[in-house]
Amino acid sequence: MSNLYSLPVQGTQFRNFYGGNLQGEHESCVEVGQIPGSVSSYALRDNKPEGAGRELRFTEAELDDFARGWAAQRGLTL
Repeated sequence: MSNLYSLPVQGTQFRNFYGGNLQGEHESCVEVGQIPGSVSSYALRDNKPEGAGRELRFTEAELDDFARGWAAQRGLTL
């Protein structure tokens, strides 16, 4: 696997998953997008101005593992 932080994030189509705060579009701040040109590399970011340019990057497997673990720990189901 290459260094995920060496991949250019420009052009990433981020999706905002709403929840938690209902006081405006910048209050639900977690966004995720597939890094262009990669098959299984993703960037997560905080869409508030203070978070600009500070994305975290993960492989698809890492994000899947996180999501399953988080849901199990919180007792969440679909």
